[in-house]
Amino acid sequence: MMPRFGPHPDVRPSVVTGASSGIGKATAEELAVLGHPVVLGARRVAECEETARAIRERGGKAWAFHLDLSDPHAIEQFVENAVDALGKVEILVSNAGNSQPGSALDIDPGAFDLMLAVNVVGTYRLARALLPAMLDRRRGDAIFITSDVVGRPRPLVAGYVTSKWGLEGFVRSLQMELEGTGVRATIVRPGPTMTEMGMDWGPEVTTEVLQRWTSWGFARHSSFMRPSGVAKAITAAASLPRGVHLTVLEIQPEAPIVDRTLARTAGGQPGEGTDPNEGEVA
Repeated sequence: MMPRFGPHPDVRPSVVTGASSGIGKATAEELAVLGHPVVLGARRVAECEETARAIRERGGKAWAFHLDLSDPHAIEQFVENAVDALGKVEILVSNAGNSQPGSALDIDPGAFDLMLAVNVVGTYRLARALLPAMLDRRRGDAIFITSDVVGRPRPLVAGYVTSKWGLEGFVRSLQMELEGTGVRATIVRPGPTMTEMGMDWGPEVTTEVLQRWTSWGFARHSSFMRPSGVAKAITAAASLPRGVHLTVLEIQPEAPIVDRTLARTAGGQPGEGTDPNEGEVA
């Protein structure tokens, strides 16, 4: 017998963390396009408010509140503000994260602790605060943004890799515990994306990290995804009809289109051609 599930409500109030830029910002905008009220949270609340204002000017409903996942009291205040604004939360997109470079043995312990505090413990606290109401309604989506480093760990970001592994471990256990409740938990693993994460490392550190990654075969091509593309995948996962559960979704940038003529001329070695859309920045 096929299980019966009611449809999603037409309007699904949503919370997006890490919404000041990049994937979080794009996801909040995409949810608003779908007609869902959205609360944006991040430490840089001014940037969130700018996005929320733009959504309101286009006829949507949006609010911006400060959120620091390393601070339990800030999480409690954010949840209170979000529930006051939305009334209920049907979709949680937990996107906020912290990434700092450093070798496994040399990274500053404080930086390591911060990544675990934000990426694992703070995310747990947020889910613990918002998911019980979903359980009471027997419906809802909690989407956790991790990283493709979980499947393919990289050197010089051991703290980040550790934290994302820990987050996925939490969510996988959560998925089993949510079975039969009507609430879905989804893991989304983005690959290389044009965001601000890592932009504060400095050019020398960034160059060293990328060179080490390349030496281990992690940079097969130079393409990066636009945050808007990742956001469409996230909202698609949340929009799947009830009764369908996307448990893990990995998203990777498509390689540049190969010019087959040049490849044949080069004796079968593939060469990169010119994609008419290549080089555009969202």
